Amino acid sequence: MFKAVIFDLDGTILNTIDDLADSANHVLLAHGYPTHPTERYKTFVGNGIPKLVENMLPANFSPDEFERVLDDFQRYYDLHKEDKTAPYTGIPEMLRELRRNGLKICVLSNKQHDLSVQIVTHYFGNDVFEVIQGKCEKFPTKPNPASCNYVISQLNMDKREILYVGDSNVDMQTGSNAGLKKCGVSWGFRSVEELAAAGADYIAHSPNDILKISLER
Repeated sequence: MFKAVIFDLDGTILNTIDDLADSANHVLLAHGYPTHPTERYKTFVGNGIPKLVENMLPANFSPDEFERVLDDFQRYYDLHKEDKTAPYTGIPEMLRELRRNGLKICVLSNKQHDLSVQIVTHYFGNDVFEVIQGKCEKFPTKPNPASCNYVISQLNMDKREILYVGDSNVDMQTGSNAGLKKCGVSWGFRSVEELAAAGADYIAHSPNDILKISLER
């Protein structure tokens, strides 16, 4: 039985793709660039907002233009980050059941730290997660394990007692780099094949699967 679960945010416990895609396409149009289908953004996200902006821009953009688009995206997304975003079906109930069984739960995201805290507390409250850690200057982005190791240090547990849950190869690599067992979720932004190839120890096809994996003895 695990004693704690560290969750990725986007594509794992929250479906944020519509707000990310809508914000990105709004900014692209404002700068005179072509837009992308929402589904395409699932391959653009996972490494933080600067990487998302880099992925969505046409090739050969200038550094100055990148900074302008990044600034515009961050401002627009901050205003529209809760337009369509919602927890995946069954996630709030699963989180409550984990806590009822005495597990500590955390969030670790490549989304900026302040934004991560805002969006998590908006949808789940401020007393659900033991630690919420997003991207900050203190740590490199995932899959570098530094931020994950920081969360682990706050839990004061053996790594064998902690499960890492995410929806992308970045998450599986993060869990591996931090020495944790990894569970990939099939409902997120990337495929089961990608998760398996990246070394997932488990695959969850529903939030209830996470409960079974976390609570098995």
